[in-house]
Amino acid sequence: MEDIIALLPDHVANQIAAGEVVQRPASVVKELLENAIDAKATKIQLIIADAGKQLIQVVDNGIGMSATDARLAYERHATSKIKASDDLFALHTKGFRGEALASIAAVAQVEMHTRRSADELATKIKIAGGEVKTQELLVAPVGTSIAVSNLFFNVPARRNFLKSNTVELRHIIDEFHRVAIAHPDLSFSLVQNGTELFDLPVGNLRQRLVHIFGSKIDDKLVPVEETTTVSGIQGYILKPEAAKRTRGMQFFFVNDRFVKNSFLHHAIMTAYEGLLIDGAYPGYFLFFSLEPHTIDINIHPTKTEVKFENEQSLYAILRSAVKHSLGLFQIAPTLDFDRDPNLDVPYQQKDASTKAPKIEVDRNFNPFSSGNSTQAFSSKASAQWESLYQEIGSTESAAAPLQLLSDDATSVESQKGQKVFQLMNRYVVSATGAALLLIDQERAHQRVLYELFLSNITHSSSTSQQLLFPIELELSAQQQAHFSTFAPLLKEVGFSLGDQEGKNIRLLGIPSVCSENKALRVFEELFESLASEVPKDTFSQTDLLAKSLAKTLSIKRGSELHTEEQLQLINDLFACKETQLSPFNRQIFVSLNKEELEKKFN
Repeated sequence: MEDIIALLPDHVANQIAAGEVVQRPASVVKELLENAIDAKATKIQLIIADAGKQLIQVVDNGIGMSATDARLAYERHATSKIKASDDLFALHTKGFRGEALASIAAVAQVEMHTRRSADELATKIKIAGGEVKTQELLVAPVGTSIAVSNLFFNVPARRNFLKSNTVELRHIIDEFHRVAIAHPDLSFSLVQNGTELFDLPVGNLRQRLVHIFGSKIDDKLVPVEETTTVSGIQGYILKPEAAKRTRGMQFFFVNDRFVKNSFLHHAIMTAYEGLLIDGAYPGYFLFFSLEPHTIDINIHPTKTEVKFENEQSLYAILRSAVKHSLGLFQIAPTLDFDRDPNLDVPYQQKDASTKAPKIEVDRNFNPFSSGNSTQAFSSKASAQWESLYQEIGSTESAAAPLQLLSDDATSVESQKGQKVFQLMNRYVVSATGAALLLIDQERAHQRVLYELFLSNITHSSSTSQQLLFPIELELSAQQQAHFSTFAPLLKEVGFSLGDQEGKNIRLLGIPSVCSENKALRVFEELFESLASEVPKDTFSQTDLLAKSLAKTLSIKRGSELHTEEQLQLINDLFACKETQLSPFNRQIFVSLNKEELEKKFN
């Protein structure tokens, strides 16, 4: 009987390894950028075409390679980083397995130019599908340039699984951010289809974050620094008001290597406890300095998962350091013994509404008509002031019962006799026939606005109110890419936009249903939505924009509504095509009929 076990050919083994290492264009970007850093480069340029599907090129000014090393670098498990197994626990470099270049060359067409400072000529190597096609000499500057073209050209099934250019570019930018943030002492640039998206000069960590995320992040950064025998921790966290409902600004670095760790993320969330709204995620950029033998980074091909020797200690140190920074910069609530209690608003007046004084004018008064007119005016003014004090006194005595009533329910009645009232500033309650309706005011208004914006986009019937002072918007590189897609739709819903000047955009007008103080929040919410979901077609873009606007501009829970507003909301809701569910598939109202109410009292 013949033997059935055989060694795999090298090109097959390389393609299997590529399945783990090269998942998408962003994987190639990560490996090439890290190789450039290991080559002691001080200036690194990333060039992308067609979101990496057509071209990924990294050019650096590092130490370069000899002709022999250049050829050997594409062999499986060929590396200069380790010589023995013990070296795996004393790593100070990014790559070490020697499988990245071999895996990339197995599924793409690669051309590399490399030259050392001691060499007069550079080495040029062309590889396609893992096979070396040519190797020759040429004139090139010191350093290395690796161009990866037509990724997955020989594995069409893998290429078909790639997402749209917008999605793939977003992943590339994410990887670029992770490497650039970890090394603010190096210069980075990113060019996509001939357009420069990032040009990051050498600086400190704070300057690097400002260059990547915009100047608006500068006043939201809170420094964190802690040194212990277990680990050193330094970096920045974001203030609680900068927390977002989507992930995106959560960065852990261990010895300047980006890692993901849900256990340490939980420590951050615990430190922010009581400072964040439900469902929000704090931002952080934290660096751990650990002895290499206390961590194991060789547990996943992408090296983003790490095992710690003292994980429980790191958890406690991290939580304590973040809490200390929040308290040190007066972000967390603290006891203030120097507060003057005489300046506090009395408890019974805390939420009481204020009334403007009534001023009555005697239009027949003429100070020149008689000698005693001044005296008459003085006595009349005195009477008005006395009545004003009486009114304030009566308000103080009745404040407590009025406040109790507004906390439970504010009852109102329409001109037709239909009784509606607001419950806990969250629900609008209405009696219809033999049933009682409890309407969630926020979800109801979301549905109304969602259908309004869809109609405006479809029929181009929106109205815009011009701003007296235009609002300047500063967009990041990723936001600029999304903005160019959504600009026509934003105009359809009522946003009047000026010409784009680099990263800045002028907002000249806003929809009639949008207040000026919410205009910036509209764009922030939109870009947060795009961070987790990138629409593929026009319908999806319209739907996402309408949902984002409805979510931002809707009446929030806790807002007090007057009689007319409650009735208007009910009428608008039941004029919609869909009345049961919000745009996010949440139930808008519940009804209680007579039988259900009677069961409650049995």
